[in-house]
Amino acid sequence: MKRSLLATLVALGPVLLGTALPAYASSHREAPFITRMPKVDGTDFYMFRSYEAGRGDYVTLIANYSPLQDSYGGPNYFSLDPDALYEIHIDNNGDAKEDLSFQFQFKNTLKDLQVPVGDRKVSVPLLNIGGISSVNPEVLNVRETYSVNVTRGERRGPQRNAVSNADTGATVFDKPVDNIGNKSIPDYAGYAARHVYNINVPGCGKPGRMFVGQRKEGFGVNLGEIFDLVNIKAPATAFDPGAEDKGLNIATDKNITSIELELPIACLTHGADPVIGAWTTASIRQARLINPVPGSDNRSASKEGGAWAQVSRLGMPLVNELVIGLKDKDRFNASKPRDDAQFASYVTHPTLPALLEILFGNVGVKAPTNFPRNDLVTAFLTGVPGLNQPAGVKAAEMLRLNTATPAMARGAQQRLGVIGGDNAGFPNGRRPGDDVVDIELRVAMGRLCTLNLGCRPADAPAGGIDFTDGALVNDSQFDAAFPYLKTPLPGSPFDGKQ
Repeated sequence: MKRSLLATLVALGPVLLGTALPAYASSHREAPFITRMPKVDGTDFYMFRSYEAGRGDYVTLIANYSPLQDSYGGPNYFSLDPDALYEIHIDNNGDAKEDLSFQFQFKNTLKDLQVPVGDRKVSVPLLNIGGISSVNPEVLNVRETYSVNVTRGERRGPQRNAVSNADTGATVFDKPVDNIGNKSIPDYAGYAARHVYNINVPGCGKPGRMFVGQRKEGFGVNLGEIFDLVNIKAPATAFDPGAEDKGLNIATDKNITSIELELPIACLTHGADPVIGAWTTASIRQARLINPVPGSDNRSASKEGGAWAQVSRLGMPLVNELVIGLKDKDRFNASKPRDDAQFASYVTHPTLPALLEILFGNVGVKAPTNFPRNDLVTAFLTGVPGLNQPAGVKAAEMLRLNTATPAMARGAQQRLGVIGGDNAGFPNGRRPGDDVVDIELRVAMGRLCTLNLGCRPADAPAGGIDFTDGALVNDSQFDAAFPYLKTPLPGSPFDGKQ
């Protein structure tokens, strides 16, 4: 089987895009088991020093879930799973264990709206029966709410306290309904803004902000052609200067669901070390009983029980897609960073560069041969010394951010982050406008060797090809203020007046 695959790749080489190389959605449907449970599929994770004016002392964390949402996906749209636990974890001392965890749980309340039909009232099949502009209006058929707890130390430990609304003291928050369409929600941006909350986090000296709701998908990737045997027309030359912006972002017409926190830096760091690590997970109960008939409480036809079982994990982008072998993808999603030694060979001896050399050797692509790939250990597992590596670090896969690095304003950010000369960008955290596909392809093929990080400059591959997938991402595609990701696309673009 392996010989047959390699022979196929070699045969395809001459017709493939010389510099547009394979990449995948950051973490969309990345492992066999998670494809069965899209509501708990973590797709992207961002962590960056806030670049909204006047918010430089804060860090923004964004965990995206429920991939590839079509805006017209009614009548149920894309609520999150009320039987799941969504978490964002912070390691603030470099030991690969969570020190803070923010835990989100959701609840759907069916109002059972009815309309008169003849001599009776009948339950409607729709999510709303009128226009929506306020939080939890009477015309909304299902109210989605959530609560948030913060734990300190072990995520299942006893130190668990509720996050509250800093303006009202409430501990239950409303999530905006998805963007049904312009007739149902004429001003979705204004409606969503009413769901941005000032929050008090126990143990923090000043309030933060929070938003949970649908956003426009911000990740850019050339998805369909990649999966169709990299079915892309080659450019005129192997070093086509326009290759980075071929308009090949297949996710441009999709939405996503975001869990967003903006918290004071002092709430997240520990001691004098400004570096933090973070990742997001989703867990479900170990047991599920499917009932043939839903109960009279209008809940789903299943009952959940047992301990929490982690089924999704995401820190650095593209790791489970392009680094972890197929046989271990489900294992990786169920694992914790403290146990990442079991996956070390995938980083020190990666398969992707070898496959790229097979595919594109005809245009001079050579994979680095400096084994073990300590440059990739630096990028993915420890952080870069002097940039975002914590003191006494234990190698583990997570997103790492040096909170002492000043933020770059929208418009001044370099989409290639650190390798583009912008130390406030990926892999020092991750901003929405960081083009992580292009960055990681270049790092995988030895770009850090040219910077003498983890290997010798002599180990850098020849040719200096700037690898890209042809789907450009930059900061102009996002807002300059929290929650940063754009307003989601409407299910219907019409306003009902045409």
